[in-house]
Amino acid sequence: MRPFLRPLAPRTLRGRLSLIALTTAALLMTVLTVVFHTMVDRHLHHQADDELRTRADAVATTVDTHGSRVRVLETANDQLLDTNVWIYDGTHLLEQPAPTAADSPLTRAAARLAAQGGPACATVHADRPHSVRLCSRPVSGRHHSAMVVTALDLAPYRNSSDTLLLGSLVLDAVMLICTYALTRLSVGRALRPVRAMTEQATQRSAVAAVDRFGLEEHPAELAALGTSLDALLDRIRAVLRHERQLTGELSHELRTPLTRIIVELDWWRGRPRSAEQTRASHQVIAEATQSMLTICDTLLNDARENALNPSTVPGTTGVVPVLRRLAQRLDAPRQVRTAVEAACPEPEAGVTPALLERIVSPLLSNAVRYARSRVTMSVHRGPGSVLIDVVDDGPGVPETFSGELFQPGRRATATDGHDGAGLGLPLARRLARAVGGEVSYDPGHTPGARFTVTLPAG
Repeated sequence: MRPFLRPLAPRTLRGRLSLIALTTAALLMTVLTVVFHTMVDRHLHHQADDELRTRADAVATTVDTHGSRVRVLETANDQLLDTNVWIYDGTHLLEQPAPTAADSPLTRAAARLAAQGGPACATVHADRPHSVRLCSRPVSGRHHSAMVVTALDLAPYRNSSDTLLLGSLVLDAVMLICTYALTRLSVGRALRPVRAMTEQATQRSAVAAVDRFGLEEHPAELAALGTSLDALLDRIRAVLRHERQLTGELSHELRTPLTRIIVELDWWRGRPRSAEQTRASHQVIAEATQSMLTICDTLLNDARENALNPSTVPGTTGVVPVLRRLAQRLDAPRQVRTAVEAACPEPEAGVTPALLERIVSPLLSNAVRYARSRVTMSVHRGPGSVLIDVVDDGPGVPETFSGELFQPGRRATATDGHDGAGLGLPLARRLARAVGGEVSYDPGHTPGARFTVTLPAG
């Protein structure tokens, strides 16, 4: 049954609400019409009974029960009073309406009421277009008693009831039409902001749009919907920003190992290699490949952990071994020497080795790239933290650019002879802050540049 009716249901919310309102109004009006018609019928029956009793009282004044027998007195309005009236002396019929036969249904019904001996009323479906109402009234005397039975055709009352019923049905139809029209109009006006929000969401870009759904004045429900849409757009923008950031960081970090692989392959294809040189090239390629895998795992795990629980501490690792391993793997110019200095024995940081490499690698790569002869990484403890200073003796950071160092995609000059996308320092700072640390630049250090990595102690 439900699959059969489903195609008949309106497709729009406006049509469905209008249909629900129409159905509810129809049910309510049906109940009210039935109740109203029932009350009207009862009221008309009471009116008919009152009229019959009044006529019976008038006829009773013409019945004399004080003599030796019951007599019916003649009056000036005798013909009017005798219309549809039966008078009984006990069970003996004294008088009946002229056109009514003695064995007619009305006469038999009047006899049954008279035999009951008290006031009573009954409805008889006689040989007439409509029913007839009969009521009996006893007339008591000293020696005798009589019974007066009066009858009334219910056709005028039934016609009045039918007219009222027809009027009620017409009024119900008009009310249903008005209810449907007003409901469609009201629902349409109420849903107008929803249509505007739909057009706004369709026309605007989720990334570039700055307008808000919740700024306009709407009813409470639509205002809550606008606020939810704004929050959803904010989350979408954040996801897209994180996706672009992760893509840029992966591209930046994977560039160095990919370059090493390309160089080794070009060198290996460019001239004949001995077995020992081939194994060395394979070793370099394997190390670069492993580095790429580590970079991908580190950045993806960092993005996943920050999305689920930004306050998670990744782990604990010794700082000096990681720094020495980075210095050994670093492809530094021959004139640049790197050194690791530790002011405290075996300092440990509250990060994983892979994450520590990803934080320090951009700083170390920049230092080696711009250093003249020396790069120093020194480790010392702070209050509840481990500090790593990366110092080089290069030209340093231009004073006018120091405020833009950690902005993604910004470089001091694009023609300095070094490739780069300006993503290393922002990546290092973001990863450090993700574990409760920081990466900062000391503008007062000369000559060269000094960057300080602050990490929670392990």
